[in-house]
Amino acid sequence: MADLRPITAPFVAPGPSGVAVRGRLRDLTPEDKKVLRTVGAHLGSLASKDLKARCRDGLEHSAQSWAARKRELTAESSSRWAGSITKATHDQWALARRGQAAHTQSLEAGVTTIRHRLALPVGKKGTKRTPGGYRCAHEWFHKARRLHVLENRLDQVRADREAGRVQVVRGGRRLLGTRHHLEQAQLTEAEWRERWEAGRRFLRADGESGKRFGNETIRITPEGEVSIRLPAPLADLCNAKHGRYVLAAKVRFPHRGQEWADRVEANRAVAYRIHYDTGRERWYVDASWQIPPTLPIPLEAALVEGVIGVDTNADHLAAWRLDTHGNPVGRPRRFSYDLSGSAPHRDAQIRHALTRLRNWAKTCGVKAIAVEDLDFQAEKTREKHGRKRRFRHLVSGMPTGRLRARLASMADATDIAIIAVDPAYTSKWGAQHWQQPMTGPTRTTTRHDAASIAIGRRAQGHPIRRRTAPPRAHQSDMHGHRTDQADRRAPGREEPRPRTPGPRTRSVPPNAASTRATRTSTTARGVRGDQAWVQDSLLLTD
Repeated sequence: MADLRPITAPFVAPGPSGVAVRGRLRDLTPEDKKVLRTVGAHLGSLASKDLKARCRDGLEHSAQSWAARKRELTAESSSRWAGSITKATHDQWALARRGQAAHTQSLEAGVTTIRHRLALPVGKKGTKRTPGGYRCAHEWFHKARRLHVLENRLDQVRADREAGRVQVVRGGRRLLGTRHHLEQAQLTEAEWRERWEAGRRFLRADGESGKRFGNETIRITPEGEVSIRLPAPLADLCNAKHGRYVLAAKVRFPHRGQEWADRVEANRAVAYRIHYDTGRERWYVDASWQIPPTLPIPLEAALVEGVIGVDTNADHLAAWRLDTHGNPVGRPRRFSYDLSGSAPHRDAQIRHALTRLRNWAKTCGVKAIAVEDLDFQAEKTREKHGRKRRFRHLVSGMPTGRLRARLASMADATDIAIIAVDPAYTSKWGAQHWQQPMTGPTRTTTRHDAASIAIGRRAQGHPIRRRTAPPRAHQSDMHGHRTDQADRRAPGREEPRPRTPGPRTRSVPPNAASTRATRTSTTARGVRGDQAWVQDSLLLTD
């Protein structure tokens, strides 16, 4: 146990701090679509120029340069549009910096691993903690070349980070690269151009409390009427007072619609984003607002009714309910999902699986769900796992971050606490201590089901082992009490064991002693050696 890493304590995950809902803009007229495309393209060009200026400033950015950029944008749009554009620019630049730091960390891990393996003799086996040498001289040669490539990349990324340079593309770098591979993407140039223009439009406005309906730029009334404050160069397109354009279509938010309506009627801030889905050829409106974060309940209060342990896998969630003492109750449950296909399909699959898990927790009356605090950012590199492509693909496909965020958001609405536990050794120890005992004639317990028990017991503070091993000498209390079996305050703990008649063996019933004493073997081989053979005389008869 000395070489095992320390296990962090479980904690209650915080709830969501914001809400986002989506509604469809139905029955748009051709004039409405033309205005939306024109305004989005104009504001998108301003956003591109502002992002270029922000990247040029780098680490020299200051409040004065921010104010100067905002003044330039205000002359070509409005003060509120300029504020939304600069805020989106800062968010995108910060996201690029975080991605740059993660890329640096990944390159450093790869360089360290290759250097370690190149220093070892070819064919040397590794240990449980450190990898060994490469299998052959051919692999050693190619890894030595790859080391130089990674070192050059690492030096370049470090230099960019120290200078404050980032590489960002409005619309997405992947979509930009698709332009050179239209045949593989099965797209025509016109279809790609439509996606590119849709991704670079900017129709996003931040809310402002105290203003009418919570947003002065993109205003949506409680009845669903949508109006947009047009930029100054496009004021001739307005069809309402004060330079506004009112869409003929009305929007409705099916999810949390009443909550949105109450917020709009109270003139509280609501941010809106209008975008076009090229695959479905539909226009949508996203409404988002901040909510006060709910204070997490104490861990002891969340575990009053037991817990449901959940093991996250690439194609399903394995769950098992535990009582307050850490014992499995009922049968394990499995919530499957399919992560192949498009991103909306994968997101819908995850949402459906989590909905079924939440409904089952409500049916059981449990107030806590225990999940692993997984993070595979440093675990899926090619240099660490080498030729295990299937394992790397498996780990990369597990949406751990999205699952945790979705589950915390959905459980917050039903007053279910999400407990995050350390994922160390849960699968290994769960299979070692719980897979075989929980397997019966009518139930097959998988390794993932056993891991869910281990996760739930760790959330409750119980050890994963089913019981503590007895002392080496004997089963008395000479080496101390087995506190995992009986608390020191438990009644009757100091009393001796009750006397049970009969021999101390499980293979012999208690009354076997008296029965075996009168039993005599029926064969000569089975007669004891100290017994003498006696031949009685025959009875004399007439």
